Amino acid sequence: MNLPNRMTFGIFLGPFHKVGENPTLAFRRDLELIEWLDHLGYDEAWIGEHHSAGWEIISSPELFIAASAERTTHIKLGTGVVSLPYHHPFMVANRMVQLDHMTRGRVLFGVGPGALPTDAYMMGIEPTSQRPKMDEALGIILRLFTEDEPITYKSDWFELNEALLQIRPYQTPYMPLAVASIQSPSGVALAGKHGASVLTITVPRDPSEGKAEYSKLWEIAEESAREHGKVVRREDWRLTVPVHIAETTKQARDEVRAGAIDFLRGYTEGTNGREPVFNGPDDQLVDWMADNGYWIVGSPEDC
Repeated sequence: MNLPNRMTFGIFLGPFHKVGENPTLAFRRDLELIEWLDHLGYDEAWIGEHHSAGWEIISSPELFIAASAERTTHIKLGTGVVSLPYHHPFMVANRMVQLDHMTRGRVLFGVGPGALPTDAYMMGIEPTSQRPKMDEALGIILRLFTEDEPITYKSDWFELNEALLQIRPYQTPYMPLAVASIQSPSGVALAGKHGASVLTITVPRDPSEGKAEYSKLWEIAEESAREHGKVVRREDWRLTVPVHIAETTKQARDEVRAGAIDFLRGYTEGTNGREPVFNGPDDQLVDWMADNGYWIVGSPEDC
């Protein structure tokens, strides 16, 4: 297997802002962050979509990407992700094609079923229907990107009547596609079905479950791709993990300690309701997470 000469680096910007922060200033700081990433030579930035819980305040990654594109020149900008069950597929396809042209091919199309149960609840969406709806919507969107004939299609949650996009994507045949997966086989299998890359969002696991075996997840994506006559490329696989580097390991861990405690205790365990992976004192949390491979925090040599 031939791999690229270097790794591709980017960020996954939920974003995560402590509840109660000034949202106007938070949006401004997030845009400035993208500018700095572009200046520093980062390859990609993936922007999330969320509608509840107060931490992740970007509700439209497409709007944020449009604003970011005007402030940058090189960095690629991805939806991380569009929660497809929340939107009519025709509207998603139209917005992504418009962004593809406005960014001159710098947009990436990440999709998912929706992460927060409270988002789906507020819109009256049955949680068990989200992944099938995502699969159905993605299939239609890819047809809209590529087919020349109008599409008529009736679903139990959307309808198309002789639908045809006015313009084609800037990139051929369409922008790079990624499916979100939180360390589960269903996401990678769906990615393989549609010939998409995988955006793996790592989350702390209960130690009793053992470490995540990512290579086996990728094998599922490859097997699914073969079954559906598609091809997936391992070099396009994105893995997200919390990273902070400083001149020394002590400096790196001290710099993130307060924020990391808020993030893990407040967001991961509080808002998301996940079981604690570390029940010891908070002042030991960063060291434990880094030493056990959940986070990468330290000096360049140690990391």
